[in-house]
Amino acid sequence: MRSNYDIAAYIWPAYSGGDTRSRMFWPDGIGEWQTVKNGPKSDREAYRLRKPVWGYVDEADPLVMEMEIEAAARHGVNVFIYDWYWYDNRPFLENCLNDGYLKASNNDKVKFYLMWANHDANYTWDTRNAGFVNDVIWGGQVNFAQFQTVAIRVIERYFAHPSYYTIDGKPVFSIYDIKNLVDGLGGIPQTQTAFAWFREECVRRGLPGLHLQLVRQHPNIPNLSGIDGKSIFVDDLAELLGFDSTTHYQFAHMCPINRDHGEIVRDVQSVYQSSGKGDIPYFPHISVGWDNNPRFIRENDNITLNNPPEAFKQALEAAKKYADSHPEQPPLITINSWNEWTESSYLLPDLLYGYGYLEAIRDVVGAVESDHGNEDIQLFKQAL
Repeated sequence: MRSNYDIAAYIWPAYSGGDTRSRMFWPDGIGEWQTVKNGPKSDREAYRLRKPVWGYVDEADPLVMEMEIEAAARHGVNVFIYDWYWYDNRPFLENCLNDGYLKASNNDKVKFYLMWANHDANYTWDTRNAGFVNDVIWGGQVNFAQFQTVAIRVIERYFAHPSYYTIDGKPVFSIYDIKNLVDGLGGIPQTQTAFAWFREECVRRGLPGLHLQLVRQHPNIPNLSGIDGKSIFVDDLAELLGFDSTTHYQFAHMCPINRDHGEIVRDVQSVYQSSGKGDIPYFPHISVGWDNNPRFIRENDNITLNNPPEAFKQALEAAKKYADSHPEQPPLITINSWNEWTESSYLLPDLLYGYGYLEAIRDVVGAVESDHGNEDIQLFKQAL
C-alpha cells in the first residue's frame, strides 16, 4: 500500500561533526549527539530511555541515511524537510544533507525540501552556556545581495535534484523567520522585490517556478520594518508577500504546551481552522512533543506531557482529517520532527517506545511497501 499523503518530517542536521564550526557548540566532534549522551542529569524515566535504538550514528554518512530513508519510507514518511542555515555569509550544518542524504543510493524513496532556518544563532546549542549567556553569535538577517547568494546556491545545488519536493512542479522553499527576513531586506516592498527576483531566477534557470512556504509562529507579527511599530496579521503578510502556502514548525508556536499532548491537540485543531482562511493553502502540522531540557543544566517544566505514540497517533488523525477536508490542495502534513532528540520531538526509534511513533504513521496513512525486509538494520550494521 502506498500512502496518499505527503508526510514531511523536519530534520535537524546537527548529528555529525563534519562542519568544523559546530565544534564551538559540541567540541567532542559528534555534533549534538554530545548533548544527547551527556544529559540532562535527571532521574526521569523519559530521559534515561529516550536514547537512540540505532546508536549515535553519523547522519552525514550515506549508509546511515540509506537506513533512515528505508525506515521512513516503510512507515509512511515520504518527505524530509531539512533545516538549512546560512550564517556569516556561508552555509552551516549543510553536510548532513550534502554528504548523507544526497549521496544515499535510495534517496528517490523519500523526497526533500529546505526550510531556511534564518533565526539568529545564540548559545542555546551549547549546554555549558545555554540559559546563562544570551549573546547572538551569528545574526540570521541578510541584505538583498546576500539573499541573492542564498537563492542562487539553493537553486543550483538542490532545486533541480530529482528528489526535490515540488508542488505543481515548482520546488518548495520554506522560510522560518519571516520577521528576520523582512527586517534584513529593509521592509515589505523590498521583500516583495526579492521574492519576485527569486521566482524569475528560478524560471530563467529552467525551473517551472517557485513555491514559497511561510512558517507560521504567531498570529500577528509586530514591528516589521516600514510598519512603524504596528502589528500585521500573518495571513495578510503572507498575501502581501505572495507566499504560496503556510504551515507550522512546532506545537510550541501554536498554543501553550505545558500540559497533556491530547489537550494541546484539541487547541491545535482550532488553529488549523483559523490558519486555513483565505486563498493561501495551510498544510496541517503535528509535533511529537516538546522538552528541551537536554540542552540545559537547569531543569525547566515547560514541557509537553503524556505524549506516547498513541497520543501522537490521535494528533495525526486530526491532521489527516483536515487534509481530507481540503481536497483542492496537496495532502501535505508536516511533522516535528524526524530527529530533534534534544527537544524530545522525534520519530526515530528510541529505548522508550521503540518504533512506536513510526508505526503510528504507518497505521494512520499507510506506507510504501518495501522489498528490502530488514534492510535498515542490515545497513546499520554495515555503518558500524
